[in-house]
Amino acid sequence: MNASVAIQFSIFVANKPGVLANVCDLLKKEKISIHAVTTSDNRDHSIIRLVVNEPRRALGLLEDYGTLVQQTDVIMVEGPNKPGTLGQISRQLAAAGINIDYLYCATAPAAKSGLLVFKPSDVAKALKVLNKRAPLELK
Repeated sequence: MNASVAIQFSIFVANKPGVLANVCDLLKKEKISIHAVTTSDNRDHSIIRLVVNEPRRALGLLEDYGTLVQQTDVIMVEGPNKPGTLGQISRQLAAAGINIDYLYCATAPAAKSGLLVFKPSDVAKALKVLNKRAPLELK
């Protein structure tokens, strides 16, 4: 299991058709890959959260797009696609007094590993806990 700090952008946009496609096209045009993405909405606005391979370049592009962009440090964990993995990570962080403010992940059903992105209450401490611990053992 490998945990690392990543920069996540939260982009505040109108909640209407085509906005996500425009953001994706903007990044594609500059050959910037999206490693992780999630959206959430309210009636009129959406928040697109994403982690990309070139955050410095992406930040300038997204700001030029004309929307509010916030930058946040998150933890990315690539780990085994086995029952209980997320539970064990959550328990270890809880035992260290670290809260998970939010998370998102995806794993193809047949994949051997998946990617978890989460915002902990203490990024540095979470990184230390996850990288210091013994190899994942599921019960």
